[in-house]
Amino acid sequence: MKKEKLKGEQQFDQYYQEVYGQRWPSIKASLVPEVKHASISYDGMEPYFLDPASVVCALCLPLDGAGKVLDLCAAPGGKTLMVAGNLPENALLFSNERSPQRKGRLVKVVEESLPVSIAERVRCSCSDGSTWCRRESECYDSILLDAPCSSERHVLNDPKYLDDWTLSRIKTVSMEEWALLSCAFRLLKKGGWLLYATCALAPKENDGNIKKLLQKFPEAKVCPKEEMEKIFRANLASFRARLSSPDGMDFERIFSCAEDTEFGLHVIPDLSMGAGPLYFCLVKKE
Repeated sequence: MKKEKLKGEQQFDQYYQEVYGQRWPSIKASLVPEVKHASISYDGMEPYFLDPASVVCALCLPLDGAGKVLDLCAAPGGKTLMVAGNLPENALLFSNERSPQRKGRLVKVVEESLPVSIAERVRCSCSDGSTWCRRESECYDSILLDAPCSSERHVLNDPKYLDDWTLSRIKTVSMEEWALLSCAFRLLKKGGWLLYATCALAPKENDGNIKKLLQKFPEAKVCPKEEMEKIFRANLASFRARLSSPDGMDFERIFSCAEDTEFGLHVIPDLSMGAGPLYFCLVKKE
């Protein structure tokens, strides 16, 4: 029987078994338990809880010298809180979300979890990020794109999504991610940085999209892991006082557990104390 005729958990397992081989059962098992969350806490404000891998990812975005920063798919707001806290003086953060309902959640998180002195430099908007480049171009120094993805952890923990799963889901989502990624790169200033991230395990959504970016835009250059680690450690040092992590899940250790892919890094729960999955790749526009 052709794979296209299968669906649900059978095809889900077949596909990821082909990608990860004998490791897939341990990865699958690691996706079932609830993530142990880290927290971001500014003095006097509501704490915010998120996957420790998301903390590590957000800390890899260079912000030195930036005047305009963009979080293109920002809701529910955890990475916006982190980027905002490391903004250079007088820099602005534009946090965007396509869904009006999720944008409302983003605004609430900014209001409840950021001090006024920082929140006043965050501009929340509701727009389709994949078409933003039709209105402006090359105007942001640093961009974070945490793209909507297949989210295998969510699929596995929702019987309805799992029963309906087919390979076409990956194809459809990766096309949407590519539209966002190519638009984000057009919005990036020359010399600027773009951090692309997903919580997907499917290579087509991760390195597959970065490969397309490098083919279409010769000025796109992937940042080596060694340089990304320097950026991560510098940002962590300035933000550490606002962070707490679950026992045994310190952020340096999670970064060290991130696995090299062709272009980026991948935090996979079975080898990262349950954090993730989270893929991220840092690209410079030369």
